[in-house]
Amino acid sequence: MNINQQQLSEMPDRYRAVFLNSLAGTKQAFLIGTTNLENQYNLAIFNSLIHFGANPPLWGFVCRPETVKRDTLQNIIETGFYTINYVNTNYVEQAHQTSAKYPKNISEFEACGFTPEFLEAYNVPFVKEAEVKILMKFQEKVDISNGTVLVLGAIEQISLSEDLLSEDGFVDFEKAQILSCVGLDAYYQTSIIKRMPYARPTT
Repeated sequence: MNINQQQLSEMPDRYRAVFLNSLAGTKQAFLIGTTNLENQYNLAIFNSLIHFGANPPLWGFVCRPETVKRDTLQNIIETGFYTINYVNTNYVEQAHQTSAKYPKNISEFEACGFTPEFLEAYNVPFVKEAEVKILMKFQEKVDISNGTVLVLGAIEQISLSEDLLSEDGFVDFEKAQILSCVGLDAYYQTSIIKRMPYARPTT
């Protein structure tokens, strides 16, 4: 089967969205926790985490077009902080449910069965049940031509079990059974094949 650009454009909207989302392959599933100016807590699932550099530690993620109200993006811009949380496969249903469009006055933490947790100096919620918890400081918002938004943040603090760390700093997602996903509704369990040595020319 070969599919060209015209055939893509002629696909039904929903079919095309599912097709292209799943074609992009397996990605990290993560929950972003935020607080708004009324001190209400928001939690939403994303799958577009991008590593931009380790020194300084800078990560980004992509928000959908701002054609509808996006509580996560607005909260991040207004307060300057957010959390990234990795849950394991036992929480797949609750994690997926955070993608539902709840009213602004309804917290996804309570609605989806997660527990908010805080650092003393920051009024931004972590997911208590998460295996890995990361505090992020908002750096900049980059508008992309198709209406999506790239949000860049600096890592301020990381919380995880020492059991997940190898001697060289590698984080073992398989040991923690961290949730991965394809598209918007298919979830996977991470399984490592092999860690390879640094590649050098063989000739």
